[in-house]
Amino acid sequence: MDCIFCKIISKQVPAKILNETSHSICFLDAFPLTNGHVLVIPKNHHKKIQDMSSAENSDLFSLVHTMMSKVDSLTGSTLLAIHNGENAGQEVPHVHVHLIPRSKSDSAGPVHSMFNTSLKLSDSEIEKYYNLLKI
Repeated sequence: MDCIFCKIISKQVPAKILNETSHSICFLDAFPLTNGHVLVIPKNHHKKIQDMSSAENSDLFSLVHTMMSKVDSLTGSTLLAIHNGENAGQEVPHVHVHLIPRSKSDSAGPVHSMFNTSLKLSDSEIEKYYNLLKI
């Protein structure tokens, strides 16, 4: 497998590892968007969150929770981002959670600024997606 994250986990590629649990590991992003940009990943290779076991999922988000306080202490605000699949912007096909310290001067905006427009849905379209997604 030619996955950079799997190579970091197996120590074939060096990384600044910050914390590690039985199922997850976190390290400084090699291409940070801001100072202190951290990645939290599962140790087992999974392309999408829904491919992970419940134990792996719980462990991953427990580590996210632990690291959030550390990252948040840098600027007081942290963007948590997950690109779940290639069409969502995932560049490495291995689940990874970005913890990106944010400040007013970092030139990034809210999530809505990633899109050129916002949808105007009719009541029937809203109802359609409500019915497709409710459990």
